[in-house]
Amino acid sequence: MPPPCLSDVRVIDLSHVIAGPAASMYLAALGADVLKIENPRAPDVMRFVEGEAEGAMSSTFATLNAGKKSLAIDLKNPRLRDVLFGLLRDADVLIENFRPGVAERLGIGYEAVRAINPRIIYLSISGYGQTGAWSRFGAYDQVVQALTGMMMASGEEGGPPTKVGFPVVDIATGMLGAMSVLAALHRRGATDAGSRIDTSLAQGALQLMRPMAVRVLATAQDGPRPGNRGFSGSPGAATFRCADGWLAVAANTRRQFGVLCDQLGLPGMADDPALVRQVGEGGATNVLPVDAAELRRRLEGAFARHDGAALEVSLNAAGVPAARVRRMGEFLCEARHGQHVDPGLQRLQGDTGEFLQLGPGVAGLGVASATSAPMLGAGTADILRRAGLSPEEIGALAQDGAIRVSG
Repeated sequence: MPPPCLSDVRVIDLSHVIAGPAASMYLAALGADVLKIENPRAPDVMRFVEGEAEGAMSSTFATLNAGKKSLAIDLKNPRLRDVLFGLLRDADVLIENFRPGVAERLGIGYEAVRAINPRIIYLSISGYGQTGAWSRFGAYDQVVQALTGMMMASGEEGGPPTKVGFPVVDIATGMLGAMSVLAALHRRGATDAGSRIDTSLAQGALQLMRPMAVRVLATAQDGPRPGNRGFSGSPGAATFRCADGWLAVAANTRRQFGVLCDQLGLPGMADDPALVRQVGEGGATNVLPVDAAELRRRLEGAFARHDGAALEVSLNAAGVPAARVRRMGEFLCEARHGQHVDPGLQRLQGDTGEFLQLGPGVAGLGVASATSAPMLGAGTADILRRAGLSPEEIGALAQDGAIRVSG
């Protein structure tokens, strides 16, 4: 196994909730030394989001902050802000997701940090960017889904808005932030110059919807809501009710649609010009509906007579992607027992016992050994001692609530 890719990268993470911590999580998984800084009086709310007992850590926080260290200090305290600047002098990356203007008011905006470390890569994640009419507004995943049209890019035509059922925008924005940091580190290796990076939840949402967004820009109109149908528009790319549950199928090409029709007992339907038309050239020919209602009627009737579990096997074997609709628990249980894919799970020892979490999702790179997320302030005393504070100073700051020490 090669050494971790980012073992020489030091990250100061001032972010909280999901998007910012996700960005630093991916960097930590690749070996970066990540120091998470929290307000001792108001720590990251994700520590407690699942309603755990006093002192326990939520699984959400545990996975988003695995492999990091913890420093709990009040950045409004001048002495502690000096400690932060000392850390930043030797840091490679700073990540923050305050509302625009807050970092500047705290004295830790980009210009202030660049003045002491011109090589710093300063990543700001916000709801709507550092400039623009909504830049000062706070944002959460579901609100951004509503604003950007994502809620109307799912669900059925005429139905209510449909939210993606997990914080997809937050995680996508974290990935976008981590990718940007990696690009900035690469450029700095050639130019020795730092970077000021600005990304947002709104940008994360748009990047997720890129094919659909560009289609809207090109046509100047929104297409119909797709429901559970595939993006290709093929009548064979949809989710169908079978005798034993639901099955998602992606029969996009002429060949795939022909295989699907044959397996469903609908011979000849794939070539019926009254029902379908073919677009494309050669082996890249796709199928689009001519009579969508009649196609749907025939397909739904045929699927209802078949078992989805059997079709999942036979269609995939014939080159037609298909999967039964599962709950996540069912998928993870099957995957852990060698079915489908390797989920890349890591076994960690946390404060409440051993637990499983996801790895970074890539193979072939040097990744860090898995370590659990830190308790609040687990590294505070050691970091402050190394910064030159005496035990008496540390004790007084803890007494005042300006720091949190644990461990």
